[in-house]
Amino acid sequence: MIGRLEKTVLDCPDPRALARFYGEILGMRVNEYTDGEWVVIGREPGLRELAFQRAEDYRAPRWPDPEHPQHEHLDIRVVDVEAAETAILALGARLLQGETGTGFRVYADPAGHPFCLVY
Repeated sequence: MIGRLEKTVLDCPDPRALARFYGEILGMRVNEYTDGEWVVIGREPGLRELAFQRAEDYRAPRWPDPEHPQHEHLDIRVVDVEAAETAILALGARLLQGETGTGFRVYADPAGHPFCLVY
């Protein structure tokens, strides 16, 4: 092993808002905050699992448009997809692709990043 994953970082226009969004979904807390430019969340104090950094000229991906690629996405495993969908939509997510018989649904977070609920 050369190294270990420190965290995943997402560019966005509002790091604090996106950190709150994913913190609610994943049961994480803010563990580092730097002047609205950088926010890190984790499941326990000191864990640096997911980070958000301000991008001044941020342009959201348009899934599945190859002219505007998704850059990366998160898969979030859930037990009850219907309850999870209700909760994330209330937090500001948008449904991009519903039931396809594949065991996942695709959403966009408030900054436009695609992510999947996997069940």
